[in-house]
Amino acid sequence: MLNLLDDKLKKAIKEITEELYKDMIEFVQKLIQTPSMSGEEKDVADLNIAEMEKLGYDEVFRDDQGNVVGIVKGTEPGPTIMYNSHMDHVSPGDVDNWEGYDPYGGFIDRCKVDNQDKEPDEAECVHGRAASDVKGGEAVQIYAGGLLVKLREKGFPIKGNFMFTGVVQEEPAEMVGMLHLIDKTLPAKGLTYDAMVSSEATSLKLYCGHRGRVEMLVTVYGRTSHGSAPWLGINSIYKAMPLIERIKDELYPALPTDPDLGQASISLNIIECSPGALSIVPDKCLLSLDRRTLPGETAETALGEIQSIIDDLASKDPEFKADVIIKSALETSYTGLAYEASKDMSPWKISKDHPFVRAAAEALEAVGQSVKFGYWDFGTDASKTCGIDRKPTIGYSPMQEQYAHTPYDKCRTDFMKIGLEGNVAIFLNVTSAGEEAFEKVEW
Repeated sequence: MLNLLDDKLKKAIKEITEELYKDMIEFVQKLIQTPSMSGEEKDVADLNIAEMEKLGYDEVFRDDQGNVVGIVKGTEPGPTIMYNSHMDHVSPGDVDNWEGYDPYGGFIDRCKVDNQDKEPDEAECVHGRAASDVKGGEAVQIYAGGLLVKLREKGFPIKGNFMFTGVVQEEPAEMVGMLHLIDKTLPAKGLTYDAMVSSEATSLKLYCGHRGRVEMLVTVYGRTSHGSAPWLGINSIYKAMPLIERIKDELYPALPTDPDLGQASISLNIIECSPGALSIVPDKCLLSLDRRTLPGETAETALGEIQSIIDDLASKDPEFKADVIIKSALETSYTGLAYEASKDMSPWKISKDHPFVRAAAEALEAVGQSVKFGYWDFGTDASKTCGIDRKPTIGYSPMQEQYAHTPYDKCRTDFMKIGLEGNVAIFLNVTSAGEEAFEKVEW
C-alpha cells in the first residue's frame, strides 16, 4: 500500500490544493449559475468537459445519452476508480423561500451552518440550487483529477486510472444515466471500472450504503354507476380501504430492520380514482406505494407481499379485484435518447471492514482527517455500482445532506478544500491496496 505518511507527497498534495482552490471555487459557482434540470443538462455537461480539458485530463468525451467521462491515466498499471456525480438537479421551487439568495446566483458569504455533530457555527458557503446535491461535490471530484495530473507532472507515481463520470437524469431515480454509462458506453469504449466513489452529500464522512426503493402501482377495480344510485355500482375506493388498512396495520410493522440502514418501510403517497367525476361511482382506484427495501429484499419480494394481501382479500370477497405492478416512466435525455425505466433501485451496504473501505479510511487519517461513517436516507446511483454490480462503493463528499433539495441549499468552501485532499488521498491509497480491496461486495 502507498505510504501516504510520506511527508513529500503530503506536502505536494497540500500545495497543489492551495494552487487549485480558487479555480475550483470559481468553477462551482459557474456550475450553480447554470441550470440543469433533469433532461436539460447539456450546458453543465459542456462546462464539465471544458474544465476537464483545461485541467489536463488525458481523455474526455460525451456519450450518446449526454453523460460525460474524463480519465486521468496513471504512470503504472492498476485499477480504475470511478468518481461519480450526477449533473441534474431538482427545481428550486418558490424563489421567495430562498431568503434573499438567488437559487442560480452561486453567491458566496459567511453564514450560519449546521455541522450536525455540534452546535451550528459560521463558515464560508457557496449558495444556490444543487450546491449540496451535487455541484459542490462534482467540482471537487473534477479537481481531484486535476490534482492528480499535477502530481504526475511533478514525478510522483500514479497507479491505475482516475475516471470522473457525470451522469444525466439521476434525480428521477431510475438510474438511466448510470445504467447506460456502465452497461453500454464503457464496454463500447473498451473501458471498465473496479470501484466507485460517489459525490452525494456525506459531510466528509465515509458513507457505506442506503436502502433501495421500489415504486408500485396497485389498481383496485369496481364498477361504475350513477352517483345518485351507488348501490348499482361497485365503488373501487371502498374496495381499496381494507387493502390500505392491511398495508398500514399489518405489512408495515412486520417489515425487517437493518442495524445500519434502519427499517424497511412502505408509504401510500398518491391515491387517484377513475373516471374521477362527482356523479360517477369510480371503477378504478389507483394507489401509488413507495417501498424502501433492505439488502436481501428485491422488487419481486416487495411485489409479492402486496400480491399476497390482494389474493387473501379476493378469496374472502368475490367483488374484490386488484392487481399490482412496478411503476415505470419514460425518461428522455437532452440528446433525445429515451428509456422506459423501471422504478426499482437496489439496496446496498458495504462493510466498514471491507478492504476498500479500510484503505479509504486509512487515506483520510493519513492526511489528518477524522474518519466517521454514515449511511444515506435517500437513494443514489450507487444502487447500480454496488447494489447490482457488487463493486466496492463508498460516498465521500464535502456537501451536507440536510441542505439537499431545500431553499437553504449551500456547500461549505472549507469542506470543499478538505474534500479535494481527501478524494486524492483515497484514490492514491485504494489503487495501491492490492486485489483484495476490489473483492465483490456481499451482504
